[in-house]
Amino acid sequence: MTASSAGVSVEVSVMTAFAAAADAYVQGAQGPGGARCRRHGVTAFMARFGSLTGWDAAPVAERVGARSEIVSFAAFAAIHTGFVLDPLYVVASGCRWGKYQAAAHPQVAAEFFSQATTLGFSTSEVRSMWSHLARIATIAGTAPQDLRVEQYTHARTIFHDTVIAVRGTRPQSLSTPLFGLDTVMFHRGQAPPPDLRRAWTNRPVAEVDWADVVIHAPVLAATMRRYLDQMALSLRSSSVDCFEATLRQLAGMLVRDFPGVTTVAGIEREHIEAYKTWLSARPGYRKTGSDGRPSRLSKTTLGMRLGHLRAFFSRITEWGYDDVPTRIPVYSTDKPLLDKPLPKFLDDAQAAAFMNAARALPDPLEQLMVLILARTGMRRGELLGLSVDAVVQIGTGYWLRTPVGKLHTDRYIPLHPQLKDLIDAWIGARPGWQATTLLLTERGRPIPPTRVDKAVAKTAAAAGFGHVHPHQLRHTVATQAVNRGMSLEAIAALLGHRDLSMTMVYARIADRTVADEYFAVTKKVESLYAATEHAPAPAHHAVLPADAAGPAMRALRAEATKRLLGNGYRGR
Repeated sequence: MTASSAGVSVEVSVMTAFAAAADAYVQGAQGPGGARCRRHGVTAFMARFGSLTGWDAAPVAERVGARSEIVSFAAFAAIHTGFVLDPLYVVASGCRWGKYQAAAHPQVAAEFFSQATTLGFSTSEVRSMWSHLARIATIAGTAPQDLRVEQYTHARTIFHDTVIAVRGTRPQSLSTPLFGLDTVMFHRGQAPPPDLRRAWTNRPVAEVDWADVVIHAPVLAATMRRYLDQMALSLRSSSVDCFEATLRQLAGMLVRDFPGVTTVAGIEREHIEAYKTWLSARPGYRKTGSDGRPSRLSKTTLGMRLGHLRAFFSRITEWGYDDVPTRIPVYSTDKPLLDKPLPKFLDDAQAAAFMNAARALPDPLEQLMVLILARTGMRRGELLGLSVDAVVQIGTGYWLRTPVGKLHTDRYIPLHPQLKDLIDAWIGARPGWQATTLLLTERGRPIPPTRVDKAVAKTAAAAGFGHVHPHQLRHTVATQAVNRGMSLEAIAALLGHRDLSMTMVYARIADRTVADEYFAVTKKVESLYAATEHAPAPAHHAVLPADAAGPAMRALRAEATKRLLGNGYRGR
């Protein structure tokens, strides 16, 4: 078949599909009057535009201003023939695209409504999502059920950007339905995994982009990017993102304040000191501090950024990169000294009130999240990473398998019977058609960490005391355990600590030996005070008995004496 004959064949096929759409449009009318109106619309469309190609070539204003029966037929024909319409017209027109797509694909629409409802969306929300999906499918020129991941992503972006261009702003009626639609389409296998937050419609703007650094300092950018590529092979993506932000910040400051520095080899001590000054003046996570003043970055964040830089310079020197400074310009003393306060925990009375408030939470998701944290002491990130098969039976008991987390390890935690019942009930009510194995989802979407924070804070408020964060529940579990005689080794295994040095901090909170001997000595001291108070004049100096110190304190004093003698002190 020649090219010309093939073109004729395609044109005939298109005309045949268009004629079939016109017949279906007229036959779908209700009553003779509706059929006459629709037939008149088809005739008027053909007389004015001739075909869908002529319709699409006409100015948007002309098409939007056309009579309703012409507009309705054009939308019906485009959907039934898969004709790709101009996105600007799809957005600007008042066509009921959702109605037309549902009429063309009634079973698909019914399935979509059922699936979205089981994820927790209301009828009005599902209706808005379907309306947006209908427009996206129309822009893509295909049926909603035939959209592939790449098609959906591309057409969605076009639809989103066109709406903003037409309206001059991003309306909530756009972002909210799209946020839910992304989730439903993911579970249908037609969209990429959804973001925790509205990343597609509200992207933060970076202070400096690598493209800017490449323009002004290409060698410096190449060295840093090479280093990040190597780190991506051995670290988690979240860790690489932190390194990337630090290096991009430094590169941006150099481009702005030290334009003469275009290589890593040109970075000297004065540039690091300037970066430290600039970093210390940056605003913190919270807008204001406890004193009401604008907050600044914490010492932890400052130390993390400087640690990133020291590691960067040390590694590229060790790896033999050509673009390296003559000496490492970041020192270990650059990192600020951090305070080491005792972990904050709930005392027994507060813990009891907190647990009662947690059991009374009306939201099953909030109740499950809070009770898992309070019963197991797991980290917030571990909670959010739990899978539906996390509960396992070992012998006669049930255990909860945590995902590989912060320390690159997983573990098994004994599962309280009440938690087992709650998890079983949650899994039983979970839609089985979801395309994710995560245990905790809300409306089919992974739960952001802030959702856990709010649930814990809500429980604390209901219990009648101040702010509580999720990690505080972890400290509470450990403190309760050590107070009741649980060994540090067992606590370390429960919490997933890599070594006992991480667990020893809880021994500082509740050392039973110190407490027992303190109260024993206190009782004898009080007896001494009482004896002195009632002694006849002239008062004799009361002396504690030799055994008042207790065996542990005597051993400690003997050890101190040995060390003094070993250092040259004399006993007389």
